[in-house]
Amino acid sequence: MGAISLVLSCFVSILLLTERVSSESLEEKQALLAFLERIPHENRLQWNDSDSACNWVGVECNSDRSSVYSLRLPGTGLVGQIPSGTLGKLSQLRVLSLRSNRLSGQIPPDFKNLTHLRSLYLQHNELSGEFPASITQLTGLVRLDISSNNLTGSIPFAVNNLTLLTGLFLGNNRFSGNLPSITVGLTDFNVSVNNLNGSIPSSLSKFPAASFAGNVNLCGGPLRPCKSFFISPSPSPDADSPPSRFSGGKKSKLSTAAIIAISVASALVGLLLLALVFFLCLTRRKRRGGGGSRTKQTKPAETTTRNVPEAIPPAGGASSSKDVTTGTSSGMGERNRLVFTEGGVYSFDLEDLLRASAEVLGKGSVGTSYKAVLEEGTTVVVKRLKDVAASKKEFESQMEVVGKTKHPNVVPLRAYYYSKDEKLLVFDFMPSGSLSALLHG
Repeated sequence: MGAISLVLSCFVSILLLTERVSSESLEEKQALLAFLERIPHENRLQWNDSDSACNWVGVECNSDRSSVYSLRLPGTGLVGQIPSGTLGKLSQLRVLSLRSNRLSGQIPPDFKNLTHLRSLYLQHNELSGEFPASITQLTGLVRLDISSNNLTGSIPFAVNNLTLLTGLFLGNNRFSGNLPSITVGLTDFNVSVNNLNGSIPSSLSKFPAASFAGNVNLCGGPLRPCKSFFISPSPSPDADSPPSRFSGGKKSKLSTAAIIAISVASALVGLLLLALVFFLCLTRRKRRGGGGSRTKQTKPAETTTRNVPEAIPPAGGASSSKDVTTGTSSGMGERNRLVFTEGGVYSFDLEDLLRASAEVLGKGSVGTSYKAVLEEGTTVVVKRLKDVAASKKEFESQMEVVGKTKHPNVVPLRAYYYSKDEKLLVFDFMPSGSLSALLHG
């Protein structure tokens, strides 16, 4: 009986040991071996096929050693592109660190399978391509660092899919375009030394200027204020008058050429006044010499004096000021208001449009087109018309016709703005580029 008990206990021990060994995922072990085999590297990783993957350098497994929990291979001399179909199979991976190597190319699309990933560190490599779409699907990410690479293109609004993200580091790349409004709860953020432009969204303005340094065309927030791409409508005609441009006191600065021109103009005006006084004196002296009555002398002088202002253009006269006042007051109730056409899909107002960052798309015979990105991330095209002499009623009737035009090859008009000095049209932004570029390259 004692011998039988000993045999049974040995058998059970063998079964338990076999079960523990077999609990290791062979698929993950083969994926790691394939990764090491297909990527050039320095001989710093001595992964032995006969040993458990949980004992390899840089590999950590969970408590029951059934899956790989963490893979940390910083500065191990990895060279080239991350092979697809290898690391993407580590479905239970929480931490992946491949920083400070010489990895190049794009991040594999099968990284989207790492749904349990919490931290991804790929900084200080030579990765290229646009912001990886696979990363925006890793909704469990808490830290993402892909700084100091050669990544290009725009930073996608889909970053907001990473709702648990607290640290986002994208500095020292070649990202361009506008910053999206990132509303997730970030505590660390950096996009310095890129080619970003436009205004910093209000959701990101809480971060210091160092987080945005090295983007020469970026403005707003902790950086310099942004300039609007068109003149803001003024609430009164006094604010539109030319003297308001020089109301800054000591802050206003005139160029040397402007000072010389003003001096010359002042001298000419002074000479004209002296000539006019001299002419009046001669006229009065001649009439006194003619023996006319005192009453007759006075009337011509009064007539001459009344006729002097009529030689000045009527811009400062009563009729002109009346026109300006009427034109301004008639639109006072509808100032700062966009008129949206039927089927409008936007809900912003003119103030939002004024604060938007913009870049010139092109100039034509009827005006200039701008790509405007609003603070909440909406992108539209604004066409600023020039030399349009039309009444408000006529302009609105024409816009009503254009707004109802629907054709698959025509960009629909979404909104318009009319004032005496500014006329704007708002269209959808088409990201595919211009028709001229598509036809002629």
